[in-house]
Amino acid sequence: MKRYEEHRNFLKSNFDEFKNIKTDKMKGVPQPTGFKNYDLSSDIIELPKVHKEIVKKLNIYDCINDRRSTRFYAEESMSLEELSYLLWATQGIAGNNKAGLTLRTVPCSGATHSFETYLFILSVEGVQSGVYRYLPFEHKLLSMYKLDEIGNKIDEITLDQPFVPNFAKKAAVIFAWSTTPYRSEWKFDVTAHKKILIDIGHVCQNLYLASESIKAGTCAIGIYDQKKIDELLELDGDDEFVIYLAAVGKKKE
Repeated sequence: MKRYEEHRNFLKSNFDEFKNIKTDKMKGVPQPTGFKNYDLSSDIIELPKVHKEIVKKLNIYDCINDRRSTRFYAEESMSLEELSYLLWATQGIAGNNKAGLTLRTVPCSGATHSFETYLFILSVEGVQSGVYRYLPFEHKLLSMYKLDEIGNKIDEITLDQPFVPNFAKKAAVIFAWSTTPYRSEWKFDVTAHKKILIDIGHVCQNLYLASESIKAGTCAIGIYDQKKIDELLELDGDDEFVIYLAAVGKKKE
């Protein structure tokens, strides 16, 4: 039981610990940027404007009730409009408050927003398969590079799936969320890490419900090769690393 204790304590409220910590924010350390820079000469894809008409199931009760982890996908591409909607639903910016903090479509502890969204695109209409990054402030896609044998690469990073082996490569797109922990650590110190895990759960649940609303299916993936996927996404594995994956595709009838 002793080896469980530390991690169980991590799950508990740590507010008393936080009260005794002088955070970097309190010390006057400048706040880290809430976004990742990119080369302005990069290949950028304009995403369609999100509109209500994309939604096929308007009843939120039905979306919650019908949501399931989907591991079998139709041989049908997703549209760019559908992908645009899913990106907006998971990390889209709806505005700013009076303090200048971004208001997104998902809740986040202290509005620290430590996540970046990467995509392994396999089958989206009008988009070449490859690796991309979502730019939430611009609502655009940044093309990182074409990935040869993308299905095999996805197999390599999502091995040992217990229910349906190799299902991920049959999806239309794989969402890969990274975290830059210091965005949250600056404000919450060592208590940030529990908050980051809670917040990524909000993001993935929005993906589930938004996918259901367009009659697509999602399956969250917690088993992946950390080193391989960080290398594929050109992340250092320390200051930024992948924290969660999810496969999305049209449901198989």
